Amino acid sequence: MTLDVLIKNGTVVDGSGAPGRRADVGVRDGRVVDVGPIDGAQAGDVIDATGRLVTPGFIDIHSHSDYTLLRDPRAMSAVHQGVTLEVIGNCGHGCFPLGDLDAAPISIYGHHEDTPLEWRDANGYFERMEAAAPAVNVLSLVPHAQLRLGTIGLTQRSATKEELDAMARGLEQSLDAGAWGFSTGLEYSAEQGSTESEITELCKIVARRGGLYATHTRARDEGAADAVAEAIRTARAAGVRLQISHLLPRSGLEQGHRCIELVDAAKGQDVAFDMHTRLHGLRYLQTLLPIWALEGGRRRIAERLADDRERMQIKQSDGVFPVADWSSVVLLDSQAWPEYGRRSIAEINVERGDGDVLDTVYDLLLKAATTTGETLIIISPCHTERQQREVFVHQLCAPGSDATTLATDGPLACETFHGAYTWAAWFYRYMVRETRLLTPEAAVHKLSGFPAQRLELSDRGVLRAGARADVVVLDPASYGERGTTFDPNQLSVGVDHVLVNGVWTLRSGKLTGHRAGAVLRRP
Repeated sequence: MTLDVLIKNGTVVDGSGAPGRRADVGVRDGRVVDVGPIDGAQAGDVIDATGRLVTPGFIDIHSHSDYTLLRDPRAMSAVHQGVTLEVIGNCGHGCFPLGDLDAAPISIYGHHEDTPLEWRDANGYFERMEAAAPAVNVLSLVPHAQLRLGTIGLTQRSATKEELDAMARGLEQSLDAGAWGFSTGLEYSAEQGSTESEITELCKIVARRGGLYATHTRARDEGAADAVAEAIRTARAAGVRLQISHLLPRSGLEQGHRCIELVDAAKGQDVAFDMHTRLHGLRYLQTLLPIWALEGGRRRIAERLADDRERMQIKQSDGVFPVADWSSVVLLDSQAWPEYGRRSIAEINVERGDGDVLDTVYDLLLKAATTTGETLIIISPCHTERQQREVFVHQLCAPGSDATTLATDGPLACETFHGAYTWAAWFYRYMVRETRLLTPEAAVHKLSGFPAQRLELSDRGVLRAGARADVVVLDPASYGERGTTFDPNQLSVGVDHVLVNGVWTLRSGKLTGHRAGAVLRRP
């Protein structure tokens, strides 16, 4: 037997949940050709994995790397954790179809002027991603916000029949181009006007194509359980497979239990969920503004906030994102406001003597828009470790980053998105080594085989003959995260080697410079 790569003497944890076993892994032409004792084979490259786990590449079922992979396709933060596939287009956010180029950036995480929006439809975006040559594999859902922004615009109302028909055409064209399904972010201002019937009609299109519907539900605080019930009801009416995004709400243990109970009670439906690994929620400060106030980009936002009359209109708008406790909302470090980093909005408000806390918020945004051009980020506590432990052991839960890929150098070096550098490494360290709530085999299954099953990817997420050669070699004793809440941009440790489609992407803990990721289009 002649092989491109032979990984010998490792403990193979194949992603299925089966017990790990001492075995060799042979790779040729981008696929696994054998898992087991491999003796006498000729190999161009041999790795001794003694004392290491050999696993499938990890799948980030909830990523927002739609745009950052275009700006820096190395996916450094992900590859160093063993991630080889990212599912983008989540929470209704994403990069296609683009009907209104001025409004589109509202629903694109990490948008920057250095990478123009040069495409319009899903096919154009996929071709642009292929040209970027990402280091990881990518598949995308169709983001609902872009359908609405390109059809209805910056308004918070239900769609007319003609508008719904236009959104349906955009969805169908995107699915024809190879999108994997459809996502919504009904809590966000761009989608708050959507009715349950609108979503149901769009989901029926997805169901006919066999796609997946992923939803960031309509309410994540009070009413969170009712919002989960709506998602399940919508999926049942449409006959579509359902993935509930970051299921646990921000409204406490009881509401969280109720949300899980609703999923468990959805008998006869194909329902599962994912969950990020942070104990806090993350949000751009500007998302607290009503959607109409975001029209025109940074310059126009600044003009509105500087005008007393328009500022009052923003305050009185129904579209203002509700915040129950400003003392729990913390501003992260920024160039515009270095003196206020890591402090609560309530504390900043008192120090400034602004009176109305919204004036403090608007002043923070105004200075950032007119000086550094930064997008300010806020965090607030939303979950407890008890909730994390309960949700991650659930058989229907897959962990996800809920973040963008980033890098410690290059065009994304100054960008921050909590979870980017830590999610998979944290999950393994915490759930396997620290709490021992999951075995290595169960944790790897949740990171690989289970999300592959949800996506109906039969040749990824597993190590077996014929599977795509997305392979990770890691040290189970040291694999873990280094990033923290206020110093998040730290590469994880413990991953020795990563193959993506049979190509060395990480070798001895260092990026090789080879990028062999593929844009996966649903047939």
